[in-house]
Amino acid sequence: MVVYPPSPTGGRRVRVNGEILGLAHSVTDVAEFLHRAGLEIEPAQVVVSPLIDWRGGGPDYWGPEPGIPPG
Repeated sequence: MVVYPPSPTGGRRVRVNGEILGLAHSVTDVAEFLHRAGLEIEPAQVVVSPLIDWRGGGPDYWGPEPGIPPG
């Protein structure tokens, strides 16, 4: 699973096996996307799971970048 860097407007794309599952705004969203994909995982497990590749910041960073206007 890959959680991509935050978009300019906030939120991060979540991809599993080449399929975009959605735009997450928190670890709870990531856990929900995984649940919908058939994987039972709690938000606390999302933060420490070695199966998740956090790109452009860890699970505590959701963007947008401070001082950068959207769009």
